[in-house]
Amino acid sequence: MERYALVQDVLEALAHPVVMVDNRRQVLAANAAAHAVWQGRLVGRNIALSVRHPDVLDALEEVLHGAAARDVEVTMGGAIPTIYQVRVARLSVTARADEPAALVAFQDLTAARQAERMRADFVANVSHELRSPLTSLLGFIETLRGPAHDDPDARARFLEVMTGEAKRMARLIDDLLSLSRVEADEHVPPRGVVDLRGLLHEIAANLDPQAAARDMRIDVDCEGDLPPALGARDELTLVFRNLLDNAIQYGDAGTAITVTVRAVGRVPEIGGPGVAVAVRDRGVGIAAEHIPRLTERFYRVDKGRSRVMGGTGLGLAIVKHIISHHRGQFSVRSTLGEGSDFTVTLPCAQDAGDRHQTVT
Repeated sequence: MERYALVQDVLEALAHPVVMVDNRRQVLAANAAAHAVWQGRLVGRNIALSVRHPDVLDALEEVLHGAAARDVEVTMGGAIPTIYQVRVARLSVTARADEPAALVAFQDLTAARQAERMRADFVANVSHELRSPLTSLLGFIETLRGPAHDDPDARARFLEVMTGEAKRMARLIDDLLSLSRVEADEHVPPRGVVDLRGLLHEIAANLDPQAAARDMRIDVDCEGDLPPALGARDELTLVFRNLLDNAIQYGDAGTAITVTVRAVGRVPEIGGPGVAVAVRDRGVGIAAEHIPRLTERFYRVDKGRSRVMGGTGLGLAIVKHIISHHRGQFSVRSTLGEGSDFTVTLPCAQDAGDRHQTVT
């Protein structure tokens, strides 16, 4: 019994779920992490009643019949599957030497495997996004060197298309670099102080010609007593420029884009007061099934329209990461046929006078 008590103490010191099983597959001991995964009684019952994956049970049988150790990777769970690296190792802790026991340890690899898939998908998407304009450029170059060599009209037309494709690649690279920079610093929140009223009026003024080309206008409505926001001005400029760019592109021609700025009592992420900026467009809206995926890299609701408009599919991913860097919140609401609201909530810079430098 003293040996089992010592084993239990050791198991409880481990973060991963671990159980000890005798030669009859009865659970002799289990740590708190194992009890949390398999809610209910474990000790004294057959492990197969809780861990039903055949690969784990086969590995356990092999170890109990003489194998030193076995490692298997399995996926378990129902609606939300979990990927485990399971190690089954032989022990000699039972009262009799001829009664083997085994330790079964579960390491959760779900996050690591998801990260691997995301990296692979990211590389595949970047390759695809760059290959398409490169293929187009190479095709036009070959044509200009051959059949269209002495055709000035074709040359002018092809050069215009080639310029557009080159700019598309440049935008993609710029967005990738922006995303990379934000992700590299995401763990350290910004400490600057930003006057959102001045920043938003400046961005709106810069985008007015683009909006006017579609007979649209940008209305900025700021609350009278508006506190400054805690943040990095360059990053927030990128956030609101992306949101207004989207509103101009996807709103209906001849409509108004409304930017509403209000103080809020509490930002859930930090618990303190903040400032909420809502960008509303009047357009076709976004179907509910697309909204959870809008901030995924390269996810587009309308791929054809996005590419025609020069979108890279990274704008809202950049917005999400910048807002995460600021410890704020980003939300989207949309109604088909009416338009969409994109809301950014940022912590405000209270009592910032002596600690921060306001950037206007």
